[in-house]
Amino acid sequence: MKKVMVIGLDGLEPKIVTEMMLKNELPNLAKLRDQGGFSTIKTTSPAQTPVAWSTFATGTNPGAHGIFDFVSRDVNTYLPDMGLNRFQVTSKYLPPKLVNMRRGIPMWNVLSEAGVNAAILRCPCSFPPDKLKGKLLSGMGVPDLRGGLGTSTFYSSSPEAVGKESENLIRISDAAEIRTHLPGPLNARTNGDFRLDIRLAVNKTDQSLTIQSSGQPKALLVKQGEWSDWLHVKFKQGLMQSTRGIVRFFLASTAPYVELYASPVNYDPTAMHLYPLSFPADYAGELADNIGTFHTTGMVEDHGGLNNERFDEYAFLHQCAAVLKEREKMMLYELNRFKEGLFYCLFDTPDRVQHMFWRFREADHPANKGANTEKFKNVIEEHYRECDAILGKAMAFADDDTLLICLSDHGFNSFQRGVNLNTWLQENGFLKLKNNTKPGDDDGDFFPNVDWSETKAYALGLSGIFLNLRGREAKGAVKPTDAEQTRQAIIRGLSELQDSKKGSSAIRSVMTREQIYSGKYAEKSPDLMVNFNAGYRVSWSTAMGGIPAGFFEDNTRKWSGDHCIDPALVPGVLFMNRKFNTENASLLDMAPTILNALGVEKLEQMEGDSLLTDQQVPKVNVSMDDDAGADDADGDNEQSEQQIRDRLKGLGYI
Repeated sequence: MKKVMVIGLDGLEPKIVTEMMLKNELPNLAKLRDQGGFSTIKTTSPAQTPVAWSTFATGTNPGAHGIFDFVSRDVNTYLPDMGLNRFQVTSKYLPPKLVNMRRGIPMWNVLSEAGVNAAILRCPCSFPPDKLKGKLLSGMGVPDLRGGLGTSTFYSSSPEAVGKESENLIRISDAAEIRTHLPGPLNARTNGDFRLDIRLAVNKTDQSLTIQSSGQPKALLVKQGEWSDWLHVKFKQGLMQSTRGIVRFFLASTAPYVELYASPVNYDPTAMHLYPLSFPADYAGELADNIGTFHTTGMVEDHGGLNNERFDEYAFLHQCAAVLKEREKMMLYELNRFKEGLFYCLFDTPDRVQHMFWRFREADHPANKGANTEKFKNVIEEHYRECDAILGKAMAFADDDTLLICLSDHGFNSFQRGVNLNTWLQENGFLKLKNNTKPGDDDGDFFPNVDWSETKAYALGLSGIFLNLRGREAKGAVKPTDAEQTRQAIIRGLSELQDSKKGSSAIRSVMTREQIYSGKYAEKSPDLMVNFNAGYRVSWSTAMGGIPAGFFEDNTRKWSGDHCIDPALVPGVLFMNRKFNTENASLLDMAPTILNALGVEKLEQMEGDSLLTDQQVPKVNVSMDDDAGADDADGDNEQSEQQIRDRLKGLGYI
C-alpha cells in the first residue's frame, strides 16, 4: 500500500449501524463492507474516548500508555487532576512545561522514523502535539483559554438567574446599552481572570443585540435564536503578553430578560501560542487560512449549554452541524493533497449527539420527565446518515493502492441510573466520614468530610476504585498485606448490588488491575474497575469524589446516553476496503495493521497483530525506545483546589 486512510466516527454503535445497513440507509459503509469487511472491534477498559484512541494510536493497553480516565488522583492530596495532560513547573524563571500524559509511541512517530508521512487531524491525547514527518492538529485534551475543557459564560438580566455547571454567570442590567465583560484566561496573581470589556446594544424590537468590543469584528450582530459568527478577541495579560481567542454567542432572549450565551473561548488557530495547537506550530493557522476559522478546544460541541438549558436541542444540533462541516473541510483539504503515507481524521460529533439525544429513543428515560420524544426520536439515525455521506466523500480519494479504514472507538448505550459508589463504600465500612456526618450532608465534591485515617477505599472518575494504601496514599489506612483481602471484600459486595427500583443488577463484574492492565504505568490505574450493566453508570457526583445519599439516583440530565459500562457491552465498529480477520478484532490491532499496510514492522511493545489477511512482507524495521513520559519530568505539579476545579470544568461527566 502507498496510502492508509482512517476515518474515525467516535462512538458509532454496532447495533444501530447494522440495523441501518439492513435498511440500505448507510450506502457508503455498506459499500466499504462489501469491498473488504465489517466487524465489531473490542474497545478498552474503561470504554472512554481518550483511553480507547490512545490504545489505537500506540497499539498498547492502558497500562502501557498511561491513560485511564479523564481524571487521575493525587496520592498526596486525594484531589483529582487532569488525566490527559498537565503543567509542570521546572523553574521559577521559565513558563510551566506542558506534558502529554499519554506515553508510549504513536504509530505516526514509528512511520516518521521509517520516513513515511502522516497527516493526523484531531486524535485525542495529542496535546501538546507530537513531532512527526508530516502534520498534526491536536484533539481532545486541548483546553479552552481558561484551562478547562469547556467553560462557557451566561449573561442574564433576570433576578432569578443562578449559575449552573461549567459556566460563569454574569448578571447584567435590562437597559438598551449594557456594559459588561468577557472572562478570559485565569489570573494566577489575583485568583480572578483577565477580561475583555464588551458592550451589548439591545434591540428588543428586532429581537437582536450587537456586541461591541475591541475584537474583530468591532460590532457583532446576534439574532435571537441564532448563533453568531466568530468574534476574534485578545486578552492583555501584561506589558508584552496577550492571548488571542475566538468565541461565538447564542442569543436566547431579549424579553422579558436579556439572556446571552457565550461559548467557551477557544484558542485562535491563526495565532501563535505558548503551547502550540499543532505541529508544525503554524499548521493550525494554515488550516484556518484555507477552510476558515474553526473550533480548537478538545470538547468542541457545547453540550454544557444544552445540559444547563441555556439553549434548546435545535440550537445544539445547529452547532453540531457547524462542527461537522468544519471537520469535513479539514478532511477534504488534506485529502486533496494526500499522496502517500497515513491520513487520519476524527469526527467526534456522533459521540456528543448520542450523549445528548439517547433519551429520545426511550420514552421511559428519567431525563424525559414526561416530555414528547417523537420530534427528536430519529436524530441519532439522521446523524449517522450525515456521517455516512462524509465517508462517501473520503472514499472518492481511495485508489487501488489505498487501505481505507472506518471505525469507532466504542459503542453506545442508555444511561438511566447512576450508582453512588462512594456512598456504597461508606455504608459498607470501606470509607469513613468525620464529625458524625453521613452521605448527603455535604453535597460537594472532592471527598467532603472523609476521615482518611480510617478510610480503606474511595471511588474517583468514571469506573475506578482506589485503595487507601499505606505507603502509597498520604494517609493510607490499608496495610499492603491486607490489600487483597480488602479488594476481594469490595468485589463480593458490589457484585451483589441490586437496584430494587428496577429489579436488576447494576454491576456485571468488578475486576482487579492485574486482570486488565500490564506495563510500565499499570500501577497508576485504579485498583479495581467496576463494569456497569446496561442502563447504569457511575453517578455524576461519584466521578468527582462526591458522597450523596442513597446508592442509586435517576439520571435526569440531558446527557442521557453513555458508554462507560462493561466494555463487552459497547464494542466499536470496524470497516475496511480490504479483507481482514473479523474474529476478535481489537483496538490493539489497529496500529500493527496500519504499519503493516505501509510496509513497516510493528514495535516490539505493540500487543496486537495485523488484521489484514493478505499480509505484506515488512520493508522497514524500526527500533524505538518508549518515551520518558511525564513521570520522569523534574517539576512541581502542586495546584490549589480552586485551580484544579477550574481545570476540570467542562468535562462531560462533571
